[in-house]
Amino acid sequence: MHILVVDDEPDVQSLFEQRFRREIRSGELRFIFTFSGEEALSRLKDQHSEIVLILSDINMPGMSGLELLESIRQSHPMAPPLVMMITAYGDEDTHAKALSLGANDFLTKPLDFSELKQKLKDTL
Repeated sequence: MHILVVDDEPDVQSLFEQRFRREIRSGELRFIFTFSGEEALSRLKDQHSEIVLILSDINMPGMSGLELLESIRQSHPMAPPLVMMITAYGDEDTHAKALSLGANDFLTKPLDFSELKQKLKDTL
């Protein structure tokens, strides 16, 4: 499963690589990291058929995660890709907005990696 992770914080990559070390080594999961909404759209355009899940931060400079989600759903109204939004703010307005724009799930920071792993297994 190819997963596109979109977050403007560079330390997210090493965190995911640590937490999913076994799944990466076995080839079960492959992560692609981008650091902006614009970069994510470019990667998605180039590798759409491979990417089945997008994990996107909401609060990023430039294009927000919600703007990215809206753009993705204009091009791909139905999954795949599945899109899970990630934010440090768990307010109901943001959650409702993400779901109305086509998000498949909503996660809050700090990420519970056990919960995320279970969601990924359910998706496989």
